[in-house]
Amino acid sequence: MRLINQRPGHSERLVLGAMLFVLLVAAYLIGSDIRLSENPDDKLLPSLAQMGAAIWQLAFQPEQRSGDYLLWTDTAASLARLLGGMTISALIALLIGIPTGLIPRARAAFAPFVTAICLIPPITILPILFIVFGLGETSKVMLIVIGTAPYMARTVAQAVADIPQEQIVKGLTLGANTWQMILRVVMPQIMPKLITAIRLGLGPAWIFLISAEAIASTGGLGYRIFLVRRYLSMDVILPYVAWITFIAFTLDWLLLLYSRKRYRWAHLSGTAL
Repeated sequence: MRLINQRPGHSERLVLGAMLFVLLVAAYLIGSDIRLSENPDDKLLPSLAQMGAAIWQLAFQPEQRSGDYLLWTDTAASLARLLGGMTISALIALLIGIPTGLIPRARAAFAPFVTAICLIPPITILPILFIVFGLGETSKVMLIVIGTAPYMARTVAQAVADIPQEQIVKGLTLGANTWQMILRVVMPQIMPKLITAIRLGLGPAWIFLISAEAIASTGGLGYRIFLVRRYLSMDVILPYVAWITFIAFTLDWLLLLYSRKRYRWAHLSGTAL
């Protein structure tokens, strides 16, 4: 049987999926052991024990000055900004994407503008956001919105445009107005695509969030990473990076799980990730 036709079983998929992670961890442990054996004070590749001790202190021991458990306060601050920005982006995507994909006049009005916004590197307007909105939470959330909403709106618009024209004609023939078409024909079919757009937008959203927190913030996961970098505290930076990755993976998995439960029909082909 040709390799392209071979399908791995459940156990084999688990092994293949975990293999690269195991190799990465093993390579790190070997490199850390070599460096620490040559120089016990080396900070580039701390041991698992050193990273565990650092994170234990940040997560379960209150900070002397504020009394906060820094890992959890940083996580709460970053998640509030991320979820706020992505929620606003999803609403904008619906408000702009549905008319753009369904109504020709709206398409003529919105499509060029959304395309132009997509071409602007969001990081370049961060100074403008700080000037306009200040250094508080609004500028950070707005960076996420500007960086993700246009792409999500284009995805929604394309999903609406992909709805078979026969369904639109049948709805209009039965007397449905534009609002009824949106609620009863369009919305049920594009929601899985919107969830996919949110999942794809989470990656860039994390980049924008960490960038904003690194430049101007007094708390958050990105703020903590860039705060301790001056001390070469890799025992804090690496666990924080792993923690961010875990949160991102969990959010993506929860969105996929919800989509599969709520919109099972959209995943029947087995190709949706």
